[in-house]
Amino acid sequence: MKAIICTKYGPPEVLQLKEVEKPAPKDNEALVKVYASSLNAADLEILKGVFVNRIVAPLRPMHKILGTDIAGQIKEVGTKVKQFQPGNEIWGDLSFPLGSGAFAEYVCVPEDALRLKPASMTFEEAAAIPTAGVVALQHLLAKRPIQPGQKVLINGAGGSVGTFAVQIAKHFGAEVTGVDSGEKLEMLRLIGADHVIDYNQEDFTKNGQHYDLILDIVVLRWIFDYKRALTREGIVVMVGGSMTRVFLNILLGKMMTSKKKIGLGAWKPNKKEDLNFLKELFEAGKVKPVIDRCYPLSGVPEAFGYLEEGLAKGKIVITVATSK
Repeated sequence: MKAIICTKYGPPEVLQLKEVEKPAPKDNEALVKVYASSLNAADLEILKGVFVNRIVAPLRPMHKILGTDIAGQIKEVGTKVKQFQPGNEIWGDLSFPLGSGAFAEYVCVPEDALRLKPASMTFEEAAAIPTAGVVALQHLLAKRPIQPGQKVLINGAGGSVGTFAVQIAKHFGAEVTGVDSGEKLEMLRLIGADHVIDYNQEDFTKNGQHYDLILDIVVLRWIFDYKRALTREGIVVMVGGSMTRVFLNILLGKMMTSKKKIGLGAWKPNKKEDLNFLKELFEAGKVKPVIDRCYPLSGVPEAFGYLEEGLAKGKIVITVATSK
């Protein structure tokens, strides 16, 4: 089978399309033919060997085949697999502690990490949701439920997590402000943002507006900036960005005596309840993946280059196969 192989940390150019042995499922696994996958910021961090990745694997990525979002069809099942059978169309997330492997024609997946793909979703749509959609949902609700009418600001709203966060926050009845580059603002309006801010033209921490929740996906701000933009009991939840800045913000936040809070939400990959909830929102027309571009498997290095530029509107999808 063909797969994108990563044998060392570095730029997208280190990725290679190679012929490798097709895996065989263990007793508790299913062999999945991959029809689509997608890129996430975490994939780029693994490729480049950022922060914690080099702690657990100092010289090279822990797994040669990257990619966590998966949508495909089961071709074979192990002897202990009971809930699935060959022919089932599935979707899921191969994030840690699973072994990645979605940038390949086939991958073996433990039964408990598989979910039946909704018939109404294309493989590309299904591959765009598992990581980014769950990250957005869990971080929006990390500290407390969103109440109708609350003001929610999403910094980095035009990317993969942000586009889901805008739609999910609107579902809960929030008044949503999306912050990103000017090129992404019209798209944000189309998916439901009530207000949009071009960060090149306006600083959301200095415009006099106050928010009940700030979901910051890029984390380029210090806690003192956030404090200006929060309501009296407002909350900041940080998703990504510089780990140094994140941890310093959390440390400084613990010293704050006001009711304003800052924190880092916990992410639990492949949580069944969350994927079911996102499936329901999709089928109700409340949440739809924003897909910027689709690349073939051979185009994964180019796709990573585009992700690194930060220009993508929503998700970048990899179409591995186009027919059953």
